[in-house]
Amino acid sequence: MMAFGFCLGFALLLFVWSTAKCDQISNGVLHMECRDRYFMIAADLSFTGNEPRFEAVDETGVYPITEQYAAECGYSVSVLPLQGHVELRASYFSCHTDNKDDAVFTFNFNLLANHSGEATYTMNKTCSPSLPWSPREVTCELNYMEVSVRSDVACPTGTKKDDWDAAVNTAYTSATSDWQVMFQRAEQKLMPMNLSEAHKHGYVFDLTDGRLVFRTPYGQPDSFSTEVNGVPVEVVHATLFSRQSWVVLMVDLVAACSMYEGSYDENGYMMWKTPEVLHPLLSGLHNTQVNIGVNGEFLEQPVAEERGYIVEKHNGTVQLSIPYNADGGYRKSFVTDDLYEYYVFHLYLEQISVDEDHVDTRLRVHRTLATPLLPCPVFTENRTVNEEHMFSVYLGDVPDDVELAAVHLNGHKFTVPFTNTSRHTITKVVHPNSTHGYTLKVPFDDPVVLQQFSKEDAAMQHKLDINYTLTVLPEKEPFYHFASVMAQSDVSPPEFDAICLESGIRFRLDHRPFDYLWYISIGSDLLTSELAAQHRLHHEQQQPESAARGAALHSWI
Repeated sequence: MMAFGFCLGFALLLFVWSTAKCDQISNGVLHMECRDRYFMIAADLSFTGNEPRFEAVDETGVYPITEQYAAECGYSVSVLPLQGHVELRASYFSCHTDNKDDAVFTFNFNLLANHSGEATYTMNKTCSPSLPWSPREVTCELNYMEVSVRSDVACPTGTKKDDWDAAVNTAYTSATSDWQVMFQRAEQKLMPMNLSEAHKHGYVFDLTDGRLVFRTPYGQPDSFSTEVNGVPVEVVHATLFSRQSWVVLMVDLVAACSMYEGSYDENGYMMWKTPEVLHPLLSGLHNTQVNIGVNGEFLEQPVAEERGYIVEKHNGTVQLSIPYNADGGYRKSFVTDDLYEYYVFHLYLEQISVDEDHVDTRLRVHRTLATPLLPCPVFTENRTVNEEHMFSVYLGDVPDDVELAAVHLNGHKFTVPFTNTSRHTITKVVHPNSTHGYTLKVPFDDPVVLQQFSKEDAAMQHKLDINYTLTVLPEKEPFYHFASVMAQSDVSPPEFDAICLESGIRFRLDHRPFDYLWYISIGSDLLTSELAAQHRLHHEQQQPESAARGAALHSWI
């Protein structure tokens, strides 16, 4: 092992300080937190607008964090609509962070929000890692790889002798007093380049008080893809060297990350894999410990087990299995002809390994897993009780992010909520499993209900075709659910009460909803007011307030 030191200088484009007004941030819309290995900012999209932007600030100027700049400088920016916020993660070794002794890190950012015209908000935070730095640490972020090593363990411990001898020979014959870097790719050694040239290609090297940091975006020309135990892995192998007189100083750095995109099995598990050993240079690592987390925070093992997270090792591969609807994930409804759902899980994984020299390597991985589109059927249940003379239909399993907008009843449209004057009602029913339902009630004798008399059953049949219009929030994307229900009511012939009076016989017929289907006659003649007058009959009809059709009939003869 050897200690070394050097100074790196980079020509950075100096941006003019923003002239926008620095406004105050409302309470509750911004969250800043220091994590073990990074600083995190989360801001509500309702506050920032849909296209928020960040700028890094230091004493030299203001630097817009574009997609490319973020990957090079140690920032990861994600708009997370399911959570309703935008998130910035900044490595403790990111470009514009003030670093004191690898123990105190100060961040300064601007947030450019566009919710109601563009406004700029300043943010700053000082963090100290809660865990001591391991001799070697690798971070696999969403958009970049970063490796940092303690200076006194920068020498290689697992490089093959032939590879190392070849690298030394190349370094000795081409090295100058300035630091250079040589990339190795699939047993092919590329021509060395100085650090300024490497920076132009998107690579960042930095020396802190006690650590050497190397960072690279994914998909660089000097990286290479391989498979380890059937798992795709991206690797960047960089060798730094400098010659001082007859002494050559060399540092071997490897950033390697699993690029497995995740899978979904028939049992409802999201799965992700990574090799225990990602590169031959790290082949001396053993006694791997795996910690699993979600949304950037690790879980205690009992909590992970309670949620159903499973960590298994098979033939040198670590496999994680997570129930698709486990706590810690996010669910979203989606419409494509019908209603579907998918689940998103922001995985945070840590592998801690030890080599033969008892040197720790800590690998941390951020990955986003998502299920395919899964059917999410809603259902209807006919809960009608005929004796109540009212349809009662329940629409159930409606997800939280779906709402009922309208109902078509036999082709007649009614928006939700119904008006107070309507004779039909709809009631929302909330359930503890993050779903809800709606109970629709429509009287049999409502004008929208189709009626048909069945001579065979001597019954009145009622039919209601229901077309529910539901919308997925917040996009307001509509989809439709159809149900048809039928019921019947007894329509037996009406029965008269006969009362003998001194002046004659009194017949009484009380109103029933469907008595209008029957004709009353005297002999073969239909009973009408004219017939009653002709035969000197006294005929009365009374209309009860509760009756919609028919009447109570009183007749005297």
